[in-house]
Formats: sequence, C-alpha cells, structure tokens
Amino acid sequence: MDKLSIAGLLGTLVVAALAAIGVFGFADGTLIAASGEYVTATLGVLVVAVVAVGALIALGVGSKRWRANPYW
Repeated sequence: MDKLSIAGLLGTLVVAALAAIGVFGFADGTLIAASGEYVTATLGVLVVAVVAVGALIALGVGSKRWRANPYW
C-alpha cells in the first residue's frame, strides 16, 4: 500500500468513528434519556432537514447543466 491509500483508509476510519460517536450521542441524549418533551420537536426537525436535503439533491440531479460545467 502506498501512503495515499493508507491516509485515505485512516481518514475513512476517522469519519466512521466520528459518525458512530455522533449517532450514539444523539440517541443517548435525545431519544433514550429525554423526558419526551423534545423528542417530537427533534424528530420534526430531522424530517424537515431530510426533506430539504432530498429536494436539493433532486433539483441537482434533474439539472441538465450540472455536468456541462468544465470543472467535471
């Protein structure tokens, strides 16, 4: 393995570890240990965020110009 592939593997492992810690922290602090007053609001915000990101992805994929850019 060369240095770039080892660095890429290390970076991927760090991102995966941070994502796992974030999911655990979210689940522990919001869903499991919450008294219930913020769970509905939290789930509502997550739904709105997922819908907004999905809409932006759909708009980007549906565009006919996105690959016409010389950057790609």
